[in-house]
Amino acid sequence: MQITQETDYAVRLVDVLARSGVHMEAGVLSEQAHVPLRFSAKILRSLVKSGIVCSRKGAHGGYRLARPAGDITLLEVLEAVEGPYRICRCQGEIYQCSHTACRFSAIYEEITGIVREKLALYTFAVSDQNRDT
Repeated sequence: MQITQETDYAVRLVDVLARSGVHMEAGVLSEQAHVPLRFSAKILRSLVKSGIVCSRKGAHGGYRLARPAGDITLLEVLEAVEGPYRICRCQGEIYQCSHTACRFSAIYEEITGIVREKLALYTFAVSDQNRDT
């Protein structure tokens, strides 16, 4: 399993904003995050909608984090782009599993819980704790 390219881009964008601490124009932000501008716009809309990033129009506008970097988790960013994290589609409400007694369902739930807990431990705070892990 691996995260999508969109999620990787979202993490990069949030990380650049966390490190800068200022409003950044979309083009500059995209360039510093090494994310194509056309993808940045879509991803930034998702991040704004989820309350991770806020935007301001005008001459001194741009994007910045909506909350302190230490309050924004890797899990939040991942889920802002991809929706709720699940290791298997059968964990979602929409999917209807045809197996009435799947012996792997509980295992998938456990693994999903562990991964979610781990992702929630890491924030975008610029500190030794986050750099060394």
